[in-house]
Amino acid sequence: MSAPLDGVRVLDLSRLLPGPVCTLHLADLGADVVKVEDTGAGDYARSLGLAPTDGRAASDAPSAFFRMVNRNKRSLALDLKAPAGREAFLRLAQRADVIVESFRPGVVDKLGVGYAAVAARNPRIVYCSITGYGQTGPYRDRAGHDINYLGYAGVLDQTGTSGGPPALSNLQVADLLGGSMNASTAILAALFGASRTGQGSHVDVAMTEGSLAHNIFALHAIESLGRVQARGADLLTGGVPCYGVYATQDGRYLAVGALESKFWRVLCEALDRPDLIAGQLSTGHAGALVRQQLAAVFAQQTQAQWIERLADIECCVSPVLSLDESLADAQVRARDMIVSGADGIRQYAPPFRLSGHAFAITRSAPAQGQHSVEILREAGFSAEEIGLLADSGTISEPRSAR
Repeated sequence: MSAPLDGVRVLDLSRLLPGPVCTLHLADLGADVVKVEDTGAGDYARSLGLAPTDGRAASDAPSAFFRMVNRNKRSLALDLKAPAGREAFLRLAQRADVIVESFRPGVVDKLGVGYAAVAARNPRIVYCSITGYGQTGPYRDRAGHDINYLGYAGVLDQTGTSGGPPALSNLQVADLLGGSMNASTAILAALFGASRTGQGSHVDVAMTEGSLAHNIFALHAIESLGRVQARGADLLTGGVPCYGVYATQDGRYLAVGALESKFWRVLCEALDRPDLIAGQLSTGHAGALVRQQLAAVFAQQTQAQWIERLADIECCVSPVLSLDESLADAQVRARDMIVSGADGIRQYAPPFRLSGHAFAITRSAPAQGQHSVEILREAGFSAEEIGLLADSGTISEPRSAR
């Protein structure tokens, strides 16, 4: 079978993480994603590297981060501030199905390539804008990052341990759940609508709203109890003994998720502590006593010993793995979640499977402007037009990897 999005053309004006991960999913599903970069620095994720700490020399290649989220895409280096560049983009947009951008509200309009300008030439365009706070409202022009969006969404306040400050995660929840995944979903819905009606739409994705809309248990608490539970006191944040993280003898951790009574009972019996069964959902002082006793039991053996002991028992206990361990885990390997491109960089496969469609890395992440001439030629630009754009610096051809 052909890829599900085969024939779908996407112009991607976004940089860094939320937009590129959104279009990564579209590219992995077969869409022709053209990464439109400026002729200067381009996507600064190219140089977002980490300094080696093992004695290796720093690499001049684009960062591993850039290569992970920009595979299966092509690159056009185009100066949108130049009138000829703006017109070239609009000509490309006439043949496109989707445009993704992540500038602050109003920037694309000032450049002359906003939704209204594109829709005037291509009414069926699906134009997705990913921002921190949305296209409207008092915060629309504010700068921000994942931590700020989670703060406004009430998510950060709920994250952490009892008595401690809000905890930070290396998984960008607002950027990826609030931005990338919500944008992908909305784009696919709008594409389906456009295929039936011929009318596209402007998709307005706010990462703060995307985080807020998934903060379900906290809202459930307000509606049920009139207030959110204190940090670390909710059902899923350590407030009850049956759901939490426990240290082992070797300083490692176990994740205990025995929310159902059958799992908790089996766990307590396996630990030879049937006296703890009644305390599964205890809170307050009583719950703290049960957690202390459970913690004392887990502290008697190493993580590996506990995993071996509980391996054949259905009690929802798992190891807290480092990423290195996760990459080597039997389940991850069985599902082929780790793949390598031609450049040897390990990457994640798409987190979904479609029958009849086999995922493949058909292109490594592109060099800046690598496909400029090719893309314009496909769009019907003459050799003379392309030459004029190149001579004026409105487009640039491949430069050495930075």
